[in-house]
Amino acid sequence: MSRILITSALPYINGIKHLGNLVGSMLPADVYARFQRAKGHDVAYICATDEHGTPAELAAKKAGVPVADYCAEQHDIQAEAGRGFGLSFDHFGRSSSPTNHDLTQHFANQLIRNGFVDERMDRQVYSIADERFLPDRYVEGTCPNCKFEKARGDQCDNCGKLLDPVDLIDPYSAISGSRDIEVRETKHLYLLQSKLADEVRAWVDSHADWPQLTKSIAYKWLDEGLRDRSITRDLQWGVPVGREGFDGKVFYVWFDAPIEYIAATKEWDPEGWQRWWKTDEGADDTRYIQFMGKDNVAFHTVSFPCTLIGSREPWKKVDTLKTLNWLNWYGGKFSTSEGRGIFMDTALEISSPDNWRWYLMSNAPESDDTSFTLESFAGAVNKDLADVLGNLVNRVTRFAGSRFDGMVPDGGEWGEAEETLAAELDRRIKAYTDYLEAIEFRKAFAELRGIWVAGNEYLQTAAPWAAFKTDPAKAAVGVRTALNLVKIIAALSAPVIPFTSAKLQAIFGDPVETPAWPTGAAKDLLDTLPRGTAFNQPEVLVSKIEPEQIEEWAERFGAPRD
Repeated sequence: MSRILITSALPYINGIKHLGNLVGSMLPADVYARFQRAKGHDVAYICATDEHGTPAELAAKKAGVPVADYCAEQHDIQAEAGRGFGLSFDHFGRSSSPTNHDLTQHFANQLIRNGFVDERMDRQVYSIADERFLPDRYVEGTCPNCKFEKARGDQCDNCGKLLDPVDLIDPYSAISGSRDIEVRETKHLYLLQSKLADEVRAWVDSHADWPQLTKSIAYKWLDEGLRDRSITRDLQWGVPVGREGFDGKVFYVWFDAPIEYIAATKEWDPEGWQRWWKTDEGADDTRYIQFMGKDNVAFHTVSFPCTLIGSREPWKKVDTLKTLNWLNWYGGKFSTSEGRGIFMDTALEISSPDNWRWYLMSNAPESDDTSFTLESFAGAVNKDLADVLGNLVNRVTRFAGSRFDGMVPDGGEWGEAEETLAAELDRRIKAYTDYLEAIEFRKAFAELRGIWVAGNEYLQTAAPWAAFKTDPAKAAVGVRTALNLVKIIAALSAPVIPFTSAKLQAIFGDPVETPAWPTGAAKDLLDTLPRGTAFNQPEVLVSKIEPEQIEEWAERFGAPRD
């Protein structure tokens, strides 16, 4: 049994997350965690809401509530949505927790002690109209590099160049739109990433097996030269700096947020958290996998490693970082701030969580951005879940219920059709398992669908309904083999469609949250159900999505129509 630590990018607190956020980090992490638990490993899947920073303050102000109350309420909403989707977090924490405050200040003090933090007078944009300093992304203007007119103060979305707000041409406040701004001096702490660049590069170099997208983003930042970055902000909401001369300042949200992975683990396992995170306390035996969208990669391959390395303490660093591209809304971007697309709460109102889980993971944006459409969603549900999986289950259980009195039949001998099915299962289960181990989801779920298809093809070949008239023993073999296949499929499908897996398991008894992963020869797996025992007739497994529903949803969510 291995110890496996899994984290997914922290969902930001300002509103319920959309489907792109879900498939970009939390859902693939959940699928992988469920898979590794099924194999018997000691798994910790850790996540939390990311609660600090200007967007939280502004969202709370808009809602007319104190920011702490706003974040507490939104945390509960996001936690509930996660439960609705079956996200199996071992702990879903909060970056505003006292534990994270303490750890953030600990890391800052270590970095200061080791000479990797400087105090600097900074020139920062101040909005007279808003009566506040403006954090990087709340200053917009024209990019000095490509002349894009909507560049943010931290980065130009058009050319990708990293910026400082004072670099922008004709800047204005993104909060109020006011151009009544000026540059004022203010004191801040800077993390000296430039002094740690060689160590970070050496660490990245040691991970040649990282996905290409992950490596390309990390090396892009390293090759451009790591810049010293301010890790404090002129805000009230956040982790207080707690140093003389820094009253009214907090740590930058991107400094404290990754530390929450450790803090949340400590909250979940107060006595044993160090075995997950301290290499001198056993974390060398922990395998650590992170999941996130490509826009978060640089902070986790460069900035957060600077914090860990610069602390000069034996912290566990990520072994594998799975990067996802973007899921787009009909070719454009999902947007939390603009309410564009389908969000986790409304998704659950219109369809089952497993329908969404299957569609998103079988079409995961791994090699490139993927475009979501309601038509492609309905197609995946109808063709894969209803026509293939649901059809297999309904055919065999209904026939067995009517012709074999709802029991696993005895009698008959294996033939060529059963041998062919077993050979295909041996090949596909191995490929499916190997792809999940390699965190290649689209390939994995193509194999799982192939297993469902193989079951239907077997039923067509065995044709127990035809054999029953002249050779009941042959029909018994076909039904018994197909029922055993349904039991196998219940376990294999559990990581991606856990609610459906529970329905399949319930056919043969009480379902468990984590059915054991099928191992051994398929010939043996296809003969594990005790003969003569009763099974339960299931309800319709998956209901199809009708054209009228697609049109209704398109109107509700503003989907483009031809």
